[in-house]
Amino acid sequence: MNKFKQLQNYRQSSQSGFSIIEVLLAIIVVSILMAAIAPAIVLSVATRMQAKRIELGTTAAKSYIDGVRSGAIKPPLITNAHTIANDVEVPTGGGFTCSAPAGVTPAPKAFYCTDPPSNLYCIDNDNTGNCETTSFQDMVVQGFGLSPEGAVGPTEEENENTAKKGYLLGIRVYRADAFADSGDLKKSEVDNKRSASTFTGGQGDRKAPLIEMTTEIFTPDTKYSDLCNRLDPINGCSSAPPP
Repeated sequence: MNKFKQLQNYRQSSQSGFSIIEVLLAIIVVSILMAAIAPAIVLSVATRMQAKRIELGTTAAKSYIDGVRSGAIKPPLITNAHTIANDVEVPTGGGFTCSAPAGVTPAPKAFYCTDPPSNLYCIDNDNTGNCETTSFQDMVVQGFGLSPEGAVGPTEEENENTAKKGYLLGIRVYRADAFADSGDLKKSEVDNKRSASTFTGGQGDRKAPLIEMTTEIFTPDTKYSDLCNRLDPINGCSSAPPP
């Protein structure tokens, strides 16, 4: 008899569940834990996305430089208006359109936004035929050349003749969505680096360039005297070499 009562009591106790108070307490505890770790999750996701953008920007920069050096990409506008890259104006945001040239099959993945000599070059990473201001993947390269031989508003032929003598190529790579509104895009100054950081707690500063760099461009037609005249426009190669 006693064993039967013990078995009955065991069955009753095993069928008992959580009370409503216990359930509410569990919900409260889980909510507190989620609220505590949510900022870390958001930060991790945002940083990973920003790192991916910078990776795409770096790839776009290298592709553009390699294309210009090999002659596969026509040189950008080469000007004598500035002597250092930091002085070159940033592109204007708002009203931005950049579509692949018509009549080209298959549609190119990369192209100047207007007929060269130009200074905005699209890297169409999502293969839609244009750089869209709503795209996460599209990159816009601002390319510019600096040389005393450059001129304001040269023709394509004049620009290519200047490029043959060599020039300093500067580039800034922006996210395509940086052009979505009319706000000014940003650039680094001599004493103030403004390029985007990999570590970010949100969408990042979309107006800041992902990549900024300069590099020397030479061609098979570049002469030693061209280099001398560009680096020292006054004395050229006549100045004595350093001891």
